[in-house]
Amino acid sequence: MPYYRQVGEIPHKRHTAFRKPDGGLYAEELMGVEGFSADSALLYHRGLPTAIVDAVAVEEDRGPLTPNLPLKPRAFKTQDLKFGGETDAVTDRRRLFGNNDVTIGFVTATAPSPLYRNAAGDELFYVHGGSATVETIYGSIDVGDGDYLVIPTSCTYRVVPHGEINLFTLEARGHIGPPKRYLSAKGQFLEHAPYCERDIRGPSAPLVVDGEDVEVLVRHRAGLTRYTYATHPFDVVGWDGCLYPWAFNIDDFEPITGRVHQPPPVHQTFEGPNFVVCSFCPRKVDYHEDSIPVPYNHANVDSDELMFYVRGNYEARKGSGIGVGSLSLHPSGFTHGPQPGAAEASIGAEFFDETAVMVDTFAPLELGEAADASEDPGYAWTWSRRGPKQ
Repeated sequence: MPYYRQVGEIPHKRHTAFRKPDGGLYAEELMGVEGFSADSALLYHRGLPTAIVDAVAVEEDRGPLTPNLPLKPRAFKTQDLKFGGETDAVTDRRRLFGNNDVTIGFVTATAPSPLYRNAAGDELFYVHGGSATVETIYGSIDVGDGDYLVIPTSCTYRVVPHGEINLFTLEARGHIGPPKRYLSAKGQFLEHAPYCERDIRGPSAPLVVDGEDVEVLVRHRAGLTRYTYATHPFDVVGWDGCLYPWAFNIDDFEPITGRVHQPPPVHQTFEGPNFVVCSFCPRKVDYHEDSIPVPYNHANVDSDELMFYVRGNYEARKGSGIGVGSLSLHPSGFTHGPQPGAAEASIGAEFFDETAVMVDTFAPLELGEAADASEDPGYAWTWSRRGPKQ
């Protein structure tokens, strides 16, 4: 993250003796990205973060990814996904889409997850209803409806739902953060950025959990491994730095508007390796006397566009069966735009009450088992209002 924070107890100088009440040393751990050349945090453990007593490979079958063939726009309904019994936010995620850069999933979680660490890349959650406490080695963050949560690579955490929580999940092969154009050379949010440091929440106090022989499930580039640690990873008494999990709510994103329709980059919220995430929020719309507020037809020549509709009524998709909880996928190679009649109907509108999360990927998204289980097969034909002859 772009700004420095200090939580809990730390010594005055880094890499110096920091002693426990019994005179022993706290174990210092550097969490850093891009080797030693980018953001980092220093954490101080009661036990050794290196002390494992067992390591076991774990098999996983998320099902195959299949190409979008025949190439066409598609729609899906997350409400059609079935989650039976007690489910958790880690092991019960269902894969909707994926490529070599990102895995996109959805889960309805009702039970605490195991301790988990993704060592292959950052994760981004969007909370689509419900709430939870996310416990991490840095401390806890409470999240609720409309919250984004960024979890940095190799941060050990678990999700503890307050009843039930729905999560739209992105697992990157790399790092997720604010767009670079929003930040100064020193990492401060600039005046034109649609959100800033005041909107961001991070852990405010250490968690400090004791325990012995604690299991942690770790995702890495070769698969999954379950480690058993001699002491609990959440034994951190303090930390400081610019690398930590952080949350902010989509309602704190300030929409950028103009006299005529503004393109998707004004909605950009995050960037990741070969993908971006945008937030479409309730807003006053274009105020030129002849403006057409809904999007114009456009061809995604370099990206697939995935839209997750989370609140309100999305003006451009009326008449297509799209509602809250739906996803639309408009792939590279296909020109897409508003549904028939939407452009004319939007003229004169002053406000759009719609909230959506968009993911644009610069490599094609393939379809996972959860996409197969939730697809609306008629969506591609909603522009022509007739489908293939049988």
